[in-house]
Amino acid sequence: MVSPGRTKFIELKNVFQVLHSPKGCLWDKKQTHKSLIPYLREEAEEFIDALKSNKLEHMKEELGDILLQVMFHSQLASKEGRFDIEDVIDVLIKKLKRRHPHVFGNVKVKSAKEIISNWERIKKTEKRRKK
Repeated sequence: MVSPGRTKFIELKNVFQVLHSPKGCLWDKKQTHKSLIPYLREEAEEFIDALKSNKLEHMKEELGDILLQVMFHSQLASKEGRFDIEDVIDVLIKKLKRRHPHVFGNVKVKSAKEIISNWERIKKTEKRRKK
């Protein structure tokens, strides 16, 4: 059974496919990863402002705008044959599981401080491998 959230995600993916289709939005189709940088910054700042003011409805809207940016960049990359939103999600899932060995592995921890220490150690190891 497909959960309501999953249905909405599929609908969102379809909206982006339509926006970038031959009959889609001219502005959207002209954008590049670089042309979208100001919008990503703006949306992140607007979310931070909403968070600081504790306005839940505004936070929800701004998180949607950040998701819009993630979807937009993923759609652009998909059109270039590089990756799509499913790949982005897959990378995120793998990272979360790697960085939470106390939940998804056999690592035992006694405090949040230890969790943060492990996270940073794992992150440094990942960065070294990328180089």
